[in-house]
Amino acid sequence: MPALLDSKVEARRLVLPADSNAIGTAHGSNVLQWMERTGTMSAMHFCRGDVITAGFDRGRFHNRVPEGGIALIDAYVYEVGTSSMTTRVRCFHENHETGERTLTSDAKMVSVAVDDDGETVEVPDLTIESDAGHRLHDEARNAET
Repeated sequence: MPALLDSKVEARRLVLPADSNAIGTAHGSNVLQWMERTGTMSAMHFCRGDVITAGFDRGRFHNRVPEGGIALIDAYVYEVGTSSMTTRVRCFHENHETGERTLTSDAKMVSVAVDDDGETVEVPDLTIESDAGHRLHDEARNAET
């Protein structure tokens, strides 16, 4: 059975002018796209197969990522059903000089595992084997309220 930490994926994007809005920060639709892609990779990694996005909920914007800045997106599966996986997805502005991270956006995403014909397939059970895994699980559950 895969552990929560086995599903953790990180991706980084340099925010270029084409990714920015009129005030010189990452356009919200780009941030959501980056988050959805990273969440999908996390779910695919967890179930070792293909997935489709079934839901993207509680998307919130807290801060901005400036043009020229680094967007760090992380995701991990924290709950599973029969064929579904619930993933916490977050975007941070990562200061490239200090490594400091500021939360800019977060969301809850649901993916469904599918076979080559697009039919749902079962996913493995989720295990939480470490203190770090329990901390992430608790953070994701608390973010839902």
